[in-house]
Order: sequence, then structure tokens, then C-alpha cells
Amino acid sequence: MSTGTTAAGAEGAPDTASPGADAAGTGTGLRQGLKRRHVQLIALGGVIGAGLFVGSGEVVHSAGPAAVLSFLAAGGLTVLIMRMLAEMTVARPALGSFYAHVRETLGHRAGFAVGWLYWYFFVIVVAVEAVAGGRIVRLWLPGAPLWAVSLVLMALLTATNMVSARSYGEFEYWFSSIKVVAIVVFLFLGALFVLGLWPGSGGGLAQLTAHGGFAPAGVGAVLAAVVPCVGFFTGAEIVTIAAAESVEPERAVARAIRSIVLRVVAFYVLSIFLVVAVVPWTSKAIEVSPYAAVLDRLAVPAAGTVMNAVVLVAVLSCLNSALYTSSRMLFALTRNGDAPRGFTKVSASGVPRRALLAGTSVGYLSVIAAWISPDVVFSFLINSYGAIALFVYLAIAVAQLRMRRRLEREEPARLTLRMWGFPWLSRLTIALMALVIGAMAVLPDSRAQFWLSLLTLGVVLAAYEIRRRVRRS
Repeated sequence: MSTGTTAAGAEGAPDTASPGADAAGTGTGLRQGLKRRHVQLIALGGVIGAGLFVGSGEVVHSAGPAAVLSFLAAGGLTVLIMRMLAEMTVARPALGSFYAHVRETLGHRAGFAVGWLYWYFFVIVVAVEAVAGGRIVRLWLPGAPLWAVSLVLMALLTATNMVSARSYGEFEYWFSSIKVVAIVVFLFLGALFVLGLWPGSGGGLAQLTAHGGFAPAGVGAVLAAVVPCVGFFTGAEIVTIAAAESVEPERAVARAIRSIVLRVVAFYVLSIFLVVAVVPWTSKAIEVSPYAAVLDRLAVPAAGTVMNAVVLVAVLSCLNSALYTSSRMLFALTRNGDAPRGFTKVSASGVPRRALLAGTSVGYLSVIAAWISPDVVFSFLINSYGAIALFVYLAIAVAQLRMRRRLEREEPARLTLRMWGFPWLSRLTIALMALVIGAMAVLPDSRAQFWLSLLTLGVVLAAYEIRRRVRRS
């Protein structure tokens, strides 16, 4: 359904053309290369990142066993945001997903800011994941330069993305499948230990209170830990961007986002619960790699090597998705003249290769910065994108509140998937997201990320004003 399609470069209403029509080549030139199984695993892969396998140790170290509650709260907030996004995506399919929704409901300036912030977020993720992957590979190839390994990993996944959307989807399908299998096996082994069915284990949940209690650092530490936990869930929204290249966009997105609830509970909360139930939260091994610490406690052979391989897969999955997402967001920005029209061009297989190479080029430069100036330039880049995803999530929530009222007046039949408890739960979600962002501004560990991310937002808004004035003149 089209409700005001505009030519690239126009300042009119946002492009909300049906992804199906666009994917067929009549609108955008993108192709319907993603099958239902691809979309399901893209949604799952977006949630399960390297942060779960490694970064979660920092949360456990700061909050103790009560980190389980931090992950539960962050997961619940993410589920609410995704439900709001799903309502808009199913009711008004659009190229660029939430970028188009924010532009339609909150105005051109807000849409421009959200689109470019999201693009910037993922081009930095490209560099971060490439460097992280390079460090893991160097565990097996210690003589290889980090910058060279990182660039090779980036080049390989850029090549797969250049082929077609289906190529991206196929790689992501298998990357995500490996992550799912790894977590399921981990949950099974951890459950055997807790139940006393693992050889040499006494079982029980004594570790949850044995070292200073369940919340040794207090309630404040548990609430503060929610801030980094929300960041771990970033990526679930990628499925709505991939919908433009899906065979069944509305049905696939609705089904994928509905199932996120179960995945959040099972993969994050249960696995962290098993970590603190099996290994003392005070253990240094948890801070380094919580999942490897559990496997070591269970005396699983080559536990470290196994977890390094799983983390590498998670890193490559994130890198693969970041390349795809940044290219599609930049491509979507061209539809309303929010990005240079040169990035509109697509290949015969429906891939916006110029947009892909633009994000890859920034990633290459960032990796080089990590080699030449890791403590200044690369550190600045890392901090300058830390809160951006939260800014985008807040904009999504506000956009849903406005779009829902418009749909109820004008197109109630389109509301086949609804946000729960509207409007009160939507308002609560906005308030909670604003609270998380506000906490980032005052907490010592996240203060630098917040203010530098705010600087990034200021630069983007300034770019919008320059663009607007140039067009007027």
C-alpha cells in the first residue's frame, strides 16, 4: 500500500510504499531474496551478539547474581520497543522501516536524524566487530597483524553482501544457527549441573547467595546495570529493515518479533542465571568470559577454544548484519533526498553496492584508526556511538504513540498487530527509555558515551540545517 510515495530528493511525505512492490523492482530495485527462515534467524541473530558471550561478565561483576534481574528488566524494555515497532511495520510497511515512520510522524528533521544516526551506529559497529574478530583470530595466528586480519574479515563479508540479499541472509542464517545451538547446549549442560545430574556436581543454587547475598552491591547497582544490558539487545530491529527484501514481509516480521519474547527469556536471562548459579560471581573468570568459566567448572575439554570459536561466529554475525543494515539505511535515506542520490543505484541482483561500499569504507578507516591511534581516535569513535541506539529507540516509541492514533482514525483495519496496553504501556515505555538515557548521563561508566553521542546527534542536526538552507537558496 502506498500512502504518499515521493521521488528521491523531494521534501514531501515519506516513502511508505509496500516492501513487496519495491522488492519486485518497481519501486526501489531491491529484490525479494530473503525467505521466511532467513527473517526468523536474522531477528534472532540481531539479539544474540558477542556482548552476551563476553560483555555480560562485566554486568555480573558489577551487580552480582542480581544481574539476572538487570537483564530481565532490559529485555522487557526491549520487547516493548520491538512490539511498538512491529505494530508500525505491519500496519505501514516502508523502506527503511522506523526511519520512514519517524519521518512521517515526527517530521523531516527527526527522520533525517534517526536515519543518519542509525547508519553511523552500524558503520562504527562494523569497525568494532572487525577489530574484535581480528583479536580472536590472532589467538590462533599470533604473528598476524591485527589491522590486516580485521580488514580481511571485513573484506570477506563485504564480498558476500555484494552478491545479493539472499547471500547475506544465508550467511546470517548459519551464523545464527550456530549461536542458537551453542546456547541451547550451554543451557542443557548448566541445567544438569544445577540439578545435580552432572558428574561431580552437588547441584543446588547456593552460589546465588553464598558471596555477599543475591544483590551484594545493592539495588542501585542492579538498576545501573540495566543501562549496558539494554545495549546488548540492540539489533533486534534489523528484521524490520530486512522486511523490504522478504518474500512475506508483513507475516514474517510479525512472527519474528512475536517470538523475541521467548528468545530474550531463554537465551539471556536463563543463561545468565546459570552462570551465577554455577560459578561464584566474584570469580575473575566470569569477568573475562562467563560462558567459558562455566564450561571450565564443568571440566568440558577445550572449553576456552570452544567459546572463542563461538564468540568469533557471534562477531562475524554482527559484522555481517552491520554491513547489510548500514547499506540499506543509507539506501533508504536517498528515497527522500536525505542522502546523495548516487547511493540509489543498485546492481542487477538488487544490491545497493555504492551504499554498501560507503559503510565499508568508513569501517576500513576506523580499523586503521584502531591501529594508528587506538587510545584517541578509535576511543572517540567507540564512545561517540554508545547512546545512539537508545536515541533511536526513544524516537521509535514516540513515533508509535503518534502513528497509532492516526491509524485508529484513518486506517483501523491496518492494525492487525497491536501494542499491548495502549496508550499507557506506550507512555510507560517512553518514560523508561528516557530514564535509561538519563542514567547514562550521570553514571560514571557511561557518562562519556552519553555526551559524545549527544555531540554526534548535534552534528547530524547541524548537517540537516545546512542541507535545508542550501536547498532553499
